[in-house]
Amino acid sequence: MKTGFDGTYFKHQKGENTISLIAGISKNDHAFIQIITNRDSYYIKYPLSDHVLGREIKIGDNSFSEAGVKINIAEETISLYGEIKYNKLTPLRYDIMGPFKYLPMQCRHKISSLHHKLSGSLILNGETIDFTEGTGYIEGDSGTSFPKNYVWIQCNDFREKACITASVADVPFMGTNFRGCICVVYLNNIEYRLATYLGVKILAYSEKQIILKQGNLLLEIEIDENANTEAGYKLMAPEKGEMKREIRERIMCGAGFKFMKDGKVLLARHSGKASFEYVI
Repeated sequence: MKTGFDGTYFKHQKGENTISLIAGISKNDHAFIQIITNRDSYYIKYPLSDHVLGREIKIGDNSFSEAGVKINIAEETISLYGEIKYNKLTPLRYDIMGPFKYLPMQCRHKISSLHHKLSGSLILNGETIDFTEGTGYIEGDSGTSFPKNYVWIQCNDFREKACITASVADVPFMGTNFRGCICVVYLNNIEYRLATYLGVKILAYSEKQIILKQGNLLLEIEIDENANTEAGYKLMAPEKGEMKREIRERIMCGAGFKFMKDGKVLLARHSGKASFEYVI
């Protein structure tokens, strides 16, 4: 991991406002905070000496943990201050990587909380955004590089206490490649998991559609026509441990979700507030 990366993604959403923060480090170079809002994205570098990694991640005057975030950023392009506390986290029943967590992988994914309540506010460029009673989500990645090709979507914007997160990627492994999938549908306090190590079949995988089938479970995701990722905001992603690859994320993307079990529809909703990346 001396030439790897480690990053954790903290998403905060209420009404028409979303702010996601990525706290991480490029291990051979620098620490960083990435900020994605409804309007723009920002990448802020810090010396490695300003970073502490543990149950609480500290970068400069900023801290990130499963209890919440405290932010104190003043740059030429952005000012962001405030504190948001997290309550009633929803962790997974077991590691999202399943048995792959024991194998040498290019990128290891983690999900710390599918759904939790927020309290507090952030002041973004002089504007106070109240996230109290909003919804949060936490995930992260570590390793050396993101997959060359992948699609990722995450959404908590449902009337129910629910979360859908899905990723399909072309994964290099021991000199070859395979198309892998990790997906969780959390609904009515039940975690449904669809994954390569559980026998999922990837029926569709594109910038417009994801369809996954596993036994008696079927998940269909239709991305809105106007959800082209070119309209999203730039993020920096790891390549051989260095944060030098540019990708784009739509933080308020329109998508339709339909989840079925034994032919019965358990969830059918459209949201304009999904987070979405399609990278080729």
